[in-house]
Amino acid sequence: MRAIVLSAGQGKRLLPLTAEIPKCLLPVDGERTVLELQLATLARCGIERVSVVSGFGVDRVERFLATSPVPGLDVEVLFNPFFGVSDNLATCWVAREAMDRDFLVVNGDTLFDPSVLRRLLGSPAAPITVTIDHKPSYDDDDMKVSLDDDGRLLAIGKTLKPEVVHGESIGLLSFRGAGVRRFRGAVERAMRRPEALRAWYLSVVNTLAGEGGVDSASIRGMWWREIDSPEDLEEVRESLRNRALPSRAAAAR
Repeated sequence: MRAIVLSAGQGKRLLPLTAEIPKCLLPVDGERTVLELQLATLARCGIERVSVVSGFGVDRVERFLATSPVPGLDVEVLFNPFFGVSDNLATCWVAREAMDRDFLVVNGDTLFDPSVLRRLLGSPAAPITVTIDHKPSYDDDDMKVSLDDDGRLLAIGKTLKPEVVHGESIGLLSFRGAGVRRFRGAVERAMRRPEALRAWYLSVVNTLAGEGGVDSASIRGMWWREIDSPEDLEEVRESLRNRALPSRAAAAR
């Protein structure tokens, strides 16, 4: 299995920290960056190939990867030239050629403990699986999900009504078997629409959920964080002071 990491954005809500440095290269654990921790976690869980889709600061990302390789991990950089005018559907589309086998999609601002990824990889091999967490209430920025009684996805989006919300997507999905071609085809079709540059790739997953075959994997109680704001960044740094995520060296073992 391979992974596709969507890291094309600048992270404008983190300005001025991201005036020159893309969000994925912000240090979060001493000098270790978001991207470094993501790659080490992927390697620790047996992923061997990663496509990092970059846009803002792509030269910095390429230099970082060239000078900070993760043992046992084959990493390529794909460039999204639309990063300044698009949301992440276009970023996903740039990586469509990498969707040639079972794969993961990882949001570039999401960190998670290896146990989270192992839970996803160990879940029943549905064509598409969305990793979800649960909390007492959800805000406007949460990518909320609605599920049936068997945990299959009915809908995903930020505007779901509270009474139908059962959790939130953490930005980690798997595509296996028939789900690989199904998702790639749906992304390619969606990019032909006039509104494509303003769309999220999870809008494609929402459409596919309406056709069936999209499952969920719950990670209730497991550690993960999303970095959108300065407050998120400081909270992640504080949390990581007391938590050991894989290093490059540990990922090779």
